[in-house]
Amino acid sequence: MANLIAPFANAKPEEIALVDDFGETTWTDFNERVNQLVHALRDKGLKTGDAFAVVSGNRREYFEAFAAAAHGGWLLVPVNWHLVAKEVAYILADSGSKALLVDSRFVELAEATMLQPEGPNLDVVVIMGTEADTFADETEQAVSYEAFLSEQATAEPEDQLLGGPMFYTSGTTGHPKGVKSGLSQTGAPVDVLKMIGEGISGMLGIASGGKSLLVGPVYHSAQWAFSFLPLLAGTSVVMRHKFDGEEVLRLIDQYQITNTHLVPTQFTRMLRLGDGIRKAFDGSSLGVVWHGAAPCPPQIKRRMIEWWGPVINEYYGSTEGSIVTTVSSEDWLSRPGTLGKPVAIMEILVIKEDGSHAVAGESGTLYVKNLMGSDFEYHNAPEKTSDAHLEPGVFTFGDVGYLDQDGYLFMSDRKIDMIISGGVNIYPAEIEGTLIDHPAIMDAAVFGVPNEEFGEEVKAAVELAEGIQASEQLTEDLIDHCREHLAGFKVPRSVDYEDQLPRHPTGKLLKRLLRDKYWEDSGRTI
Repeated sequence: MANLIAPFANAKPEEIALVDDFGETTWTDFNERVNQLVHALRDKGLKTGDAFAVVSGNRREYFEAFAAAAHGGWLLVPVNWHLVAKEVAYILADSGSKALLVDSRFVELAEATMLQPEGPNLDVVVIMGTEADTFADETEQAVSYEAFLSEQATAEPEDQLLGGPMFYTSGTTGHPKGVKSGLSQTGAPVDVLKMIGEGISGMLGIASGGKSLLVGPVYHSAQWAFSFLPLLAGTSVVMRHKFDGEEVLRLIDQYQITNTHLVPTQFTRMLRLGDGIRKAFDGSSLGVVWHGAAPCPPQIKRRMIEWWGPVINEYYGSTEGSIVTTVSSEDWLSRPGTLGKPVAIMEILVIKEDGSHAVAGESGTLYVKNLMGSDFEYHNAPEKTSDAHLEPGVFTFGDVGYLDQDGYLFMSDRKIDMIISGGVNIYPAEIEGTLIDHPAIMDAAVFGVPNEEFGEEVKAAVELAEGIQASEQLTEDLIDHCREHLAGFKVPRSVDYEDQLPRHPTGKLLKRLLRDKYWEDSGRTI
């Protein structure tokens, strides 16, 4: 018997485990459908250590896939559905995915992906939410998810072995990188993930048997960690494909939500709701609300604490290193701007430019060490793995900050040029490369500038080729060019024209000279 879902199916068989835009699933049905999916993927030849990918919005089947991977010994590759076909094809090929589960809302993206010159070599394509059609190249016969499951037994699969997610995070060189951490191991006993789920839930103050609200994309590692891992401790999940502030308030009260993960952009949108809507909200069921992934304006956070009470907790972490620090409402109010103290299993090292260890109050590159011995590597990228490590088990996300006298972390800069817009990580190099491919562009710089709603937005600064004149039409052409080759969230909102971009004699682009003027009045240096 599986130790992940079956115990809850036995203890509370008719209680609801999953809720999405389309319906509900009981713990019994959840367990049986996971078993069927394991059998079905095994019948397609997937073996321990193999990978399969999912391109989907938030829906119950996504959680069935996560649970199936955890019992079948597979890597599950969550794919951002905002990506274009070329980007998706790269991830499927790089991960070696042998199967693709795709939301019916994104069938066209899947079809375009299969037609890419270096497209993936898949054994099966499964369509969730509708009857499947034959892909345009007529070489891959797709099957509907329900048909895929219906031919399989609901009995517990034999030889259950642990599998987990391999999230892809964009890199500074343009290509996304698959992150293989302790959570993405394959072949270990399934009980390992059960212990992780229970441990994470305890650390985050998420009570077993509660209800999680998921309104951010579960292809993001944080959203997965704050929903799927508590699920393995018996916490049901209420999810929506898209965020709607008014609906969030309704869902919290309707389902008596006990915990959720939000990003600052979502805070801002809810605070802008009408007074009547906000006053009608009860929210007394909430035990903890976590936020991270992007800087939260202090005034926004204070207003949320005033409205929802001291349930607003913040964390600092990454796909590579999981959760590193946490801070409660009370601690944040006493130390505004802090990201909290390291959790029990984490140690932070602050390393200065000369390689020495910083003392309290001194800034340096932040390195993280998991005291349980957990580490990570970038899939098929040993050099990038090495670059991120000071030594084995000690790694950096590229951030700069300091620890105060009491051990509280404060961020002072980002060493890399990552833009965080609405909780989404955006790396400029890929966008810059796309702009430079345009015949009108000689050089390009991409950086984040303040945006009241999203925290940051993407801005491009370009140096034009000889004989080219700046114009509104050219700006439209450049943005359209980016939209054709990149996911929508990566496309610049605006373009500046510079006579010459500032570069060091070594060739290094001095982005701060372009960026700082936009941040001078924001209270931030990045």
